[in-house]
Amino acid sequence: MGLAYDMGRKSMAMSEAKDREGWLGLFADDALVQDPVGPSVFDPDGKGHRGKEAITAFYDNVISSSERLEFDMRQWAECGDECVFAGSLRITLPGGQTGTVELVNLYRVTEEGKVASLRSFWEFDKLSFS
Repeated sequence: MGLAYDMGRKSMAMSEAKDREGWLGLFADDALVQDPVGPSVFDPDGKGHRGKEAITAFYDNVISSSERLEFDMRQWAECGDECVFAGSLRITLPGGQTGTVELVNLYRVTEEGKVASLRSFWEFDKLSFS
């Protein structure tokens, strides 16, 4: 597999490990994170989080708020500077409540080996908690 695959895997592994600095270090200075794509409680205008400052705020407000993240990516395909992963994400919140959602993550990388964009496709109404 190539660079886009490697960077996607690193992004998910660092999210699972709660490696804030490592995860943020994967992104280009002008990168875009859309998680999920479109309007959401995390991004009401649906334009995404662009640049290091906005991506850092996204990490601090969204990723770090979970107790644990577990990706189970069952399929992937890499084409050029992009790689798409399809599977599920299990989220454990503080207090032990868990939720699972099906998702597709699309990563695009720069020639310098940084993540240029992360676009995560999933639906809030399909996030089920137990």
